Amino acid sequence: MLFRALPLALALAAGPAIAHDLGFAGLLSAGNKEDLPPLTLAAGQPVSDGPLTLQSGTYYEIEIAADGSQELALAGAAFFRAIWIDEIVINGLEIRPLGLDSVEFDETGTMEIGFIAIKPGRYTLAIPGTEGETQRVEITIQ
Repeated sequence: MLFRALPLALALAAGPAIAHDLGFAGLLSAGNKEDLPPLTLAAGQPVSDGPLTLQSGTYYEIEIAADGSQELALAGAAFFRAIWIDEIVINGLEIRPLGLDSVEFDETGTMEIGFIAIKPGRYTLAIPGTEGETQRVEITIQ
């Protein structure tokens, strides 16, 4: 019995688990925030400059802008379920949703989404009904 308990005791004595000092705000603290490159919704234009790689547990802010050239949406239910959305800001109005499947712009506008990446995996945000590589953004959460 003693030999079975010894490895556990040694593992526990090795020291505390490493934790980030995020302060009182925890994951929402300023030191844990990153701005992502903006996404663009415009007829015939690429959505993103390239794929995005996120770290689980990090707070991100991303701006999505539409030029109003066409009614366009971004769908990505799997991605939106892999993150925790803190807020969506549109024209100074803050929305705190429980979840999303997609966002759509009927005219020119900008929205900012603040979220924490949670579930590791590969996800896609894409303009519904399109198949072109430039009409989507690939997102990896590590």
